Amino acid sequence: MTPALGRVVATERRPNTPHEFHFWTALDSPVGIGTIVRVEGTHPVEGHLPQIYGIVVEGFSYTDLQSPLHDVLGHDGSPDSASLSATERAEIRLYTAAVLRQLPEEPLQPVPMGRVFLATNDDVAVALRMDGYLKEGARTGIPIGIYRAGGTDAPIYLDADFLLGPEAAHLNITGVSGLATKTSAVEWLLQSIFTHFPPHKGSVAAVCFNVKGPDLCFLDKEGMIEKADRDLYEKLGVPAEPFQRVKYYAPYKADGLSINTLRSNEELSGNVHPLTWGLREVLQYAEVLLNKDDVDAKADALIDFIKERVLDQDFTDPKLARPHRVQSFADLEAWFKDVLRSLEKADDQTWRTHHVATIRKVRNRLSNISTRCAGLVTDAGTVSDLPFGSFEDRTVYVIDVAGLEEDAQDLIFARVVSRLREHLERRDLGVNHVVVFVDELNKYAPGDGPDTYVRKMLLDISERGRYLGLVLFGAQQFRSQVHRRVVGNAGSALYGRMDGDELATPGYAVLSLATRTKLATLEKGQLMVRHPHFTQPVFVRFPRPAVMRGRDGAERWPQASDVDFDHAILRTLRVLDPSISLQWVQDAIGIHEESDVVRARNHTLQTRPSDVKAFFRSQLPSLAPKTKVAPRPMSTAIRGTPFDDPYGEGR
Repeated sequence: MTPALGRVVATERRPNTPHEFHFWTALDSPVGIGTIVRVEGTHPVEGHLPQIYGIVVEGFSYTDLQSPLHDVLGHDGSPDSASLSATERAEIRLYTAAVLRQLPEEPLQPVPMGRVFLATNDDVAVALRMDGYLKEGARTGIPIGIYRAGGTDAPIYLDADFLLGPEAAHLNITGVSGLATKTSAVEWLLQSIFTHFPPHKGSVAAVCFNVKGPDLCFLDKEGMIEKADRDLYEKLGVPAEPFQRVKYYAPYKADGLSINTLRSNEELSGNVHPLTWGLREVLQYAEVLLNKDDVDAKADALIDFIKERVLDQDFTDPKLARPHRVQSFADLEAWFKDVLRSLEKADDQTWRTHHVATIRKVRNRLSNISTRCAGLVTDAGTVSDLPFGSFEDRTVYVIDVAGLEEDAQDLIFARVVSRLREHLERRDLGVNHVVVFVDELNKYAPGDGPDTYVRKMLLDISERGRYLGLVLFGAQQFRSQVHRRVVGNAGSALYGRMDGDELATPGYAVLSLATRTKLATLEKGQLMVRHPHFTQPVFVRFPRPAVMRGRDGAERWPQASDVDFDHAILRTLRVLDPSISLQWVQDAIGIHEESDVVRARNHTLQTRPSDVKAFFRSQLPSLAPKTKVAPRPMSTAIRGTPFDDPYGEGR
């Protein structure tokens, strides 16, 4: 029989309650902050001996001294002097534990006096109510890490129904930069989800926004992990390997030649897809890029008119010089010029109830989008997008926005997440659940400041996404500075190493002083976990992700340097056909305009034809018009000289 490590104690000053109890232990007991213990009562309640499970949240040490002065005098004022007392003073270790679970659960009574035992693996599962979703036939557990205390190594599982929906959803991660391993925790958790997500729950994919440096640029490359981490992988039932299916997307740089990502090395470029949008894709989310203080209701009305009556339609008007079909920013600029020219010609101030000043203002704002988001938004309307409608199960889609301006980042967030939601509502995305990982929530969903389109979108996901299968995994350094509804709707929360100033904010007052102190000193690989099934936070250790770190990958595969136009076209086309040479590219593009060559290159990358060379040539415009040449008339034979011509040679 396992020996007891302590006994419950209650005093007048420190009584036990149904939610908290105190116990003392021997000096050598393996008990610390975060240790889970089991209390066995001595008096039956309704025929059952009560069992109470608790987690240590505070610890104290006592002696019989009334003040420090007595100890100073007992050692004659010198720390190295032997004690003058006749006997060694008794030391008492007293711990406070928060109740995790009581059996039986009714009636709910104060914790009784009884012996205290260190929790075993089975005890941990019962204490955290994991036994309900780890039973055979209804197993929905997702491993998050290992609980370690006093020789106990117990796997900790999150309930998939409360992590990815429909019961609850969303995950929030908090911790200081560089020490809290936020990105590593997400990478590990995605690997665990892909391995253990129940097949009967459907398919799952992840869309990750890489917002800083090369953090997520090498998820498909194997990284170095230690034996201790491999042991954790084996214990948690997750293969220690990088992600098997990863697809990367990034816009072009402003010149439109090379893709704007740190994963631009030629050895890796085959798995990087361009992300480019035209007028049709951008106009619906123009609100993201427009200053609402400048664009008033009149301007909104004109923008709505363009979206509903002009875009992708044959538009005619008696006052305009010609019919228009607006499909690109270039077409839109031609339409604006025609409208303004007709107003000047008629010396009029309004066109279809829209004032000329409003028309000029909207023209300036919309025409400026392709300049502000150059590389992502194209004038010609070329589109290369995520595979909406054909998402693949257990696949990570990484969108690299680290090198983009803030306007372009906001546009990508808004459009991608909105399209995911639309397809999930129609159930035609290709998968049933999508995890969206967004770092730096302090920036995109702040607790104060203007109510931006991106913040409203993140609020909508956090409040209604779980019904659709759209799950938000957010990370930030300061949870207190993120919008309360975003973090409040996160069913699960992870905490890495925390800053002392952050822990002093009111949101952490529910934690004991000892727990907050431990949070401020956590090492890499340790997290505190909150989950709907856990009545108290639990400390766990998770393995290092088996993928290459961003810094290591950037050193092994340096970013490709900028090259001239011909080499840039060669670099992108060789991804599809390695046999293409620089000489072939130079012969193919000849004296074509660079804009035409870039457009042909983009169409080729989007289509990915079997015959790359022939398709690329077919996309280049003809340099000379093909006109049908009339056949030359047949010539008639010149009549010869008469036979009897005296000057002829015929006779």
